[in-house]
Amino acid sequence: MTLQRTLAMARKEVIQIRRDPRSLLIILAMPLIQLFIYGYAVNLDIKHIPLCVYDRDGTQTSQDLLKRFQATDYFDIRFVSPNYREIVQHIDSGACTVAIVVPPRFAENLRSSGRASVQALLDASDSNTANIGTGYATSIVQAYAAGVQLDWQQRHGLARAAPDITFKPRTWFNEDLESMANIIPGVMALVMAVVGAFLTSLTIAREWERGTMEQLISTPVDKLEIEIGKLLPYFVIGMADTGLCAGMAVWWFGVPFRGSWTVMFTCSMLFLFVVLALGYLISVAAKTQLAASQLALVATFLPAFLLSGFIFPIEQMPTVVQWITLVLPARYYVSILRNVFLKGTPVSFMTAQITALAILAAVAIALATRAFHKRLE
Repeated sequence: MTLQRTLAMARKEVIQIRRDPRSLLIILAMPLIQLFIYGYAVNLDIKHIPLCVYDRDGTQTSQDLLKRFQATDYFDIRFVSPNYREIVQHIDSGACTVAIVVPPRFAENLRSSGRASVQALLDASDSNTANIGTGYATSIVQAYAAGVQLDWQQRHGLARAAPDITFKPRTWFNEDLESMANIIPGVMALVMAVVGAFLTSLTIAREWERGTMEQLISTPVDKLEIEIGKLLPYFVIGMADTGLCAGMAVWWFGVPFRGSWTVMFTCSMLFLFVVLALGYLISVAAKTQLAASQLALVATFLPAFLLSGFIFPIEQMPTVVQWITLVLPARYYVSILRNVFLKGTPVSFMTAQITALAILAAVAIALATRAFHKRLE
């Protein structure tokens, strides 16, 4: 081995890297993209949890308790509901994650019997946020109860027992706070996004690498027929995977399914349209299978894993990152799957997510169709 030949080989490799701008772009862009996503999206500090309150007592004492929730950064009071039905609607629609219900005669019970209770309703379709929200709410109520007890002892001494406030959290949609019920629907979206985009990203790139693109261009088949013909098998495979994943989730992992199978499969079709068109667009632009597969993973896996709300709540991300998630189909699909599986949410409460998926599907299909041209470049 000689240094001169080794340096010559290194120089040759540098020249080849420079002549492949797509690979060079991946080498330079991928670390920056990963650093940006991990740095801003991975946030383990959950704050500003959407909160709605229903004060059935309406006294100064109950208002003092609710002001403790208002004064902290952990909760944002979004709604002050006049009845229990509205509380249920806010939780069902996802507008609130936690609801605090102060029972009637709260202040009177504290004065007369020295005991009172406060109820919390939690949307446990996201078990991590529900667990953390329960801890935050419990701490606030306990701190308030300690203040009430201290004030009582200062005014009455230790002759009588100080009042005690009981906190009663009640979880909905995932009563046991099992992480499996929260994770499995998200994994379905992740699998469909990666598999759908990854497989279709190789379709056109494979033609270029194998030298069969010239034969394909010479045929009378137009570009729309080529696109549909290439994507149709993968669409069938994707829907089969959807049914397989959903069946495994329900009958093997025991995830409850409370919604409509029709809604679930219809929304899965919309999501597949987006990821298949995205993979096709990548395949047209990449020209090589290696570059296409790498771009597909970067464009689907990282956003679906980190920016869809699958692992980390979108509400806890910086505002700019939240705006970016608006164009990610996995964000809407994960939300739909959790609503359908765990909540049984009616379609009327998911109109925004379904409409967003339909718009993204139309845009992705239009871009993929325009990107492919039947000519040698």
